[in-house]
Amino acid sequence: MASRASGPRVLIYCHDTFGLGHLRRCRTIAHALVERFKDLSVMILSGSPIIGSFDFRARVDFVRIPGVVKLRNGEYTSLSLHIDIEETLAMRASIIRHTAEIFDPDIFIVDKEPLGLRGEVKETLEMLKGRGTRLVLGLRDVLDEPAHLAPEWKRKGVMPALRDLYDEIWVYGLPQIWDPLRDISLPWSARKKMTFTGYLRRSLPEGGSSPRPHVAIDEPFLLVTPGGGGDGETLIDWVIRAYEGRSTPPWRALLVFGPFMAPETIAEFLRRVEGNKRLIATTFDAHIETMMARAAGVVAMGGYNTFCEILSLDKRALIVPRTVPRMEQFIRAERAAELGLITMLADDGKHDPQRMATALRHLPQQKLPSEVVIPGLLDGLENVNRLAYIGFSRRTSPRLAVAQKA
Repeated sequence: MASRASGPRVLIYCHDTFGLGHLRRCRTIAHALVERFKDLSVMILSGSPIIGSFDFRARVDFVRIPGVVKLRNGEYTSLSLHIDIEETLAMRASIIRHTAEIFDPDIFIVDKEPLGLRGEVKETLEMLKGRGTRLVLGLRDVLDEPAHLAPEWKRKGVMPALRDLYDEIWVYGLPQIWDPLRDISLPWSARKKMTFTGYLRRSLPEGGSSPRPHVAIDEPFLLVTPGGGGDGETLIDWVIRAYEGRSTPPWRALLVFGPFMAPETIAEFLRRVEGNKRLIATTFDAHIETMMARAAGVVAMGGYNTFCEILSLDKRALIVPRTVPRMEQFIRAERAAELGLITMLADDGKHDPQRMATALRHLPQQKLPSEVVIPGLLDGLENVNRLAYIGFSRRTSPRLAVAQKA
């Protein structure tokens, strides 16, 4: 192994096939780390087709691996290349391993999938384990209902990796809201590796501003966001129909469709929005947190990042969670609603516009998340930084990496 410049390094494998959730979470962690440690460099491995649309802080960079997308039948296919999926996966695994060999991280954080997509990070994990790199599995608060997660992980052969390869498991949430591995038969040797960090606090850029949003609304408004938008048609349609009725909600609504919503669907929604003075729409904004900060309330599907932003920016929120292909959003929203952090509107399949309008009218009377006291709720980034500092010092290779705090 060639000599390298001093300063600790973190490599993050960002599990993504379609959507924004994993990328935005990994980017948030990377930015928090370089802000805290002045000599740290972070590299993100991602297959997201729009990773280049986001800005990154100094000392954070990314390697774009070939993208894949999951089909409705559960199989995967190449996102852009007209080649066999096995060839795509082989290229991804090779890029991941060679990047790790050269970058030589002190800490390797694997997002969500313990072995990566179709096991593509297993060889990299084994190689880095031999080098003394600290191996961390990073999990969001909810993965899926245990009845589905347990057989999935058994089929993928995850348990040996948790037992023998990983040094730590970081859960970006709190056990009083949800334990993502509840009812999973984990050996004690793996269970004791778990640390619940709290949720990852989001903030506006320094100075309280970011690039000027291209949508201007001077009056109070609702921000309606389905995240990436690939499966957000139902939410957008339901909200639009509520505003098309006679009993409209109290605030105007700003609809942000997301970059993965089908163009023909967006065109139809824009046609309906143009005829309604209470609605305004845009396709995508990489600085959605700035829009949310200005909003009087939020309507969303309730993915992990949106939930963190709602808590961090202290916004009244109505969550309409999806239930397929995973129950993740529903579980999170149901538990958060029980604690009084948000209000949940379950999708009953009927999508009665009056039901949505009523829920939106109740938003102004809803509690703010800050009125619910849950110790450590938003301590996630602070605890990730603390755990990383410990990890730098514990690397077992001859070269000990010692991070310097900014």
